[in-house]
Amino acid sequence: MDIRQLEHFIFGHMTESGLPGLSLALVAGGEVVYRGGFGHRDLVRGRAATPDTLYGVGSITKSLTALAVMQLAEEGRLELSDPVDTHLPIRLEARGEVVRLEHLLSHTSGFPALAYSEALLRSAHHIGGRPLPIASPEDVMRFMHGADDWAEAAPGERWFYFNEGYALLGLIIENLSGQPYDDYIRERILEPLGMTRSFFSADAVANADDVAVPYVLYRDGRAPEPGRYLYRTIRSEGGLISSANDLSRYLTMWLEHGGNIISQDSYREMVTPRVAEPKQTAPYLFGDNGNARPARHYGYGLSVQNDFFGGTLVGHGGSVLVSTAQLAFIPERQVGVAVLANGSGYPTAHIAQVALALLLDEDPATLPFWQIEHTLTGVTGYYQTYQQTMSATLKRRGDFLELTIHDDAQPQTVILVPEDISNEREQHFFTLSAGQRLPVTICQRDDRTELIYERYKFRRSGPLT
Repeated sequence: MDIRQLEHFIFGHMTESGLPGLSLALVAGGEVVYRGGFGHRDLVRGRAATPDTLYGVGSITKSLTALAVMQLAEEGRLELSDPVDTHLPIRLEARGEVVRLEHLLSHTSGFPALAYSEALLRSAHHIGGRPLPIASPEDVMRFMHGADDWAEAAPGERWFYFNEGYALLGLIIENLSGQPYDDYIRERILEPLGMTRSFFSADAVANADDVAVPYVLYRDGRAPEPGRYLYRTIRSEGGLISSANDLSRYLTMWLEHGGNIISQDSYREMVTPRVAEPKQTAPYLFGDNGNARPARHYGYGLSVQNDFFGGTLVGHGGSVLVSTAQLAFIPERQVGVAVLANGSGYPTAHIAQVALALLLDEDPATLPFWQIEHTLTGVTGYYQTYQQTMSATLKRRGDFLELTIHDDAQPQTVILVPEDISNEREQHFFTLSAGQRLPVTICQRDDRTELIYERYKFRRSGPLT
């Protein structure tokens, strides 16, 4: 494995995105083969990130919640087919059909996200959102009353990421176990795995050392600002605080198909694809005109992708706005990775995929996101027509390009959508103009980059500053 390439990739993208700190652990064959910390866990005090640094892992927590539900099912305390109102005083129906626990586990309740956590996180950090009187999962249940007419599909039909459902599952775990959710997870999952630096409470984190400051990152050049975690308000759906070292132990359990935490039958239930997530592959981007197909499916508390270098990529991401994380593993190859960061900067999912590719001695440049990033970043810059009669700017906006033709009175800005970027010498995009599809071409000719848009040809005059 080329560790220097991985470290170079991480360092470069942290620099570009302004991400303060990041920690990572790689597991192969039951052993931790790499662990490291990058940047700052605390900018003001100048403290470095380490593999033991604590971060919020966000929705990776859902996999622990799903594990707990599977344990209770193994013990006969519940059936996955139980209606939600068997265990909680809330009746959930979507399109006239009852919502069951299996639907909450797989995000197939039929309800789109009601976005309570998004509202609270943005409000708490003064970047929008809405303050809501939610301080506990019981309040989440109260918030959900009256949302019946928001259902968009019958249960089991369609995937909608539904944080509210995992908040309800946390309450069910409490009711059936007779323990607070935090205590149950600690005693039944964390402690058996030796995850001694994984917590849910503010007090436990305050008493720990090597804790990352969570940061709000801005895209307008402002310096990162310290944020906070919403303890208990966000819990079974995304409240775990953990470290790369602890998550490496968690990864080992998954690579052992449940270890001593759940049975192998329950493990298979969790990693069985239940429903397609809405993202689809776009093979035409790379010169293949085949039909689009689902890129990922969701099981119980885990996402499943079946075509990652010939293996199955299983895992989950997490974000609580001021920290992000990714857990990913390939069961057939017995490898896994945990990535944690104290901000929403460069996607931790991309770092995880690059790390796994290198661990498998595969070329990460063949990953779809890498190809798009490389192509789009490579053509950004300032452009001019013949003898500078017109000027334009080409910027990257996620997976798109933004072309602005300058005019002091009426500048024109359009979005360019990648269509076929498989040929390095000639890449094809399109936009819409007056309701019609307009092709756009970017060509590499000798040492020049040229852009053909409508009747104009622009030549790149320099990089963005």
